[in-house]
Amino acid sequence: MARRIGSTGRLDDAARAGWLYYVAGKTQDEIAAAMSISRQSAQRLVSLAIAEKLIKVRLDHPIAECIELAQALRDKYDLRQVEVTPSAPGSDGGHAGIAEAGAAELERWLKQTDPLIIAIGTGRTLRAAVDQLSPMECPQHRIVSLTGNISPDGSAAYYNVIFSMADAIKARHFPMPLPVIVSSKAERDLLHQQALVKPTLALGAKADVTFVGVGEVDPQAPLLLDGFLNPDEVKSLMAAGVIGEICGWMFDENGALVDNPVNERIASLPLPSIETSCVIGLARGRRKHVAIRAALRGRHINALITDEDAARFLLQD
Repeated sequence: MARRIGSTGRLDDAARAGWLYYVAGKTQDEIAAAMSISRQSAQRLVSLAIAEKLIKVRLDHPIAECIELAQALRDKYDLRQVEVTPSAPGSDGGHAGIAEAGAAELERWLKQTDPLIIAIGTGRTLRAAVDQLSPMECPQHRIVSLTGNISPDGSAAYYNVIFSMADAIKARHFPMPLPVIVSSKAERDLLHQQALVKPTLALGAKADVTFVGVGEVDPQAPLLLDGFLNPDEVKSLMAAGVIGEICGWMFDENGALVDNPVNERIASLPLPSIETSCVIGLARGRRKHVAIRAALRGRHINALITDEDAARFLLQD
């Protein structure tokens, strides 16, 4: 007789079914027999394990063309490391492949036994990568946020990832208890002098490795969609030649930080120097291509995780 599965413990059952299917290599019929449930219930549990992100799939086999593109990018832009993932056909959005690759790279650093200072930016891609992290204990490391944690309405910024990352890896974390963008340069300077903020500023400057997203500045800019900038400010930035940003810092097509009132209001830490930190940018999608190129030209990052389409664009000129 089939076992009735109630709501209590359903995720436990899904995890068990997922393990049996993906790790032990059992068929759905074998899972049903092992768990005393119907084949249909076994199929639903495996699907639930995927939907609840209990199963995380990573491709460990390198693809030759991606390796060649990565080497060409390293040579052209003098980068410390590059990872190129396959592009999903017909998909220009989302974080397919990049999140998994970013999580794997984060875990490589986190598994080091020597204490590290790990600086973290913000954004959708980084949030997706952190959501892929496996739980681990990393008390030896310190995680520092490069950006403010407060949204315009006073709530916690959704795409600031330091809290979810700290929960996943059990490490000391140092948030920035500030708005992402403040009202004036004078306010920013005053806030940066506060006792709760100065240690974070000092710690971020000493980061051993830094993970950042690369944002585009256009009518669909993330900073606009999330309410940090208004449409007039975005139009003004675009008129001034701004095409991208990292942690809110606005730059032009050559990667030069622009002389603009918005840059004076960014409360983020300055990006760590690529001379002392491995600064890894995570970005994909056609709309980000010129922003990624500008970030490389401006030497804001010295390592990159991207996809095939972006890699080919970056190698064009």
